[in-house]
Amino acid sequence: MARFKPGQSGNPAGRPRGIKDRRVQRRELFEAHAEELVARAIQMALDGDAQALRMCLDRIVPPVKESPVTITLPDVKDAAGCDAAQAAIMQAVASGELLPSQGEALAALVEHRRKAIETSEIVRRIEALEKRQTCP
Repeated sequence: MARFKPGQSGNPAGRPRGIKDRRVQRRELFEAHAEELVARAIQMALDGDAQALRMCLDRIVPPVKESPVTITLPDVKDAAGCDAAQAAIMQAVASGELLPSQGEALAALVEHRRKAIETSEIVRRIEALEKRQTCP
């Protein structure tokens, strides 16, 4: 059984309908002066204010979150290939050729491949066992 009837507020003393959230109110206050504020921030950056410069550059050129990676890995056809690939990834991270986050992403891909290989191998073995049991 519901505690409140449909359409009845669970907090009757709460925020009345139509009242804007504080964040929305503040955003609307800034919108009226957006052009002047942006121009001022740019001028401060041009005048040498390091914080203003950083803010402007962060908006113009956001930081790169991902980048393509080129690394030669051994062939990953079986569990031994997966182990060799994981070792190559670890070595590339240790030598600074890859960032740790890139190495982690590549290692996860190799791990998914290893699981797929293991699953295929298990299916193959089960099918062979079933075939032996059904054949006289």
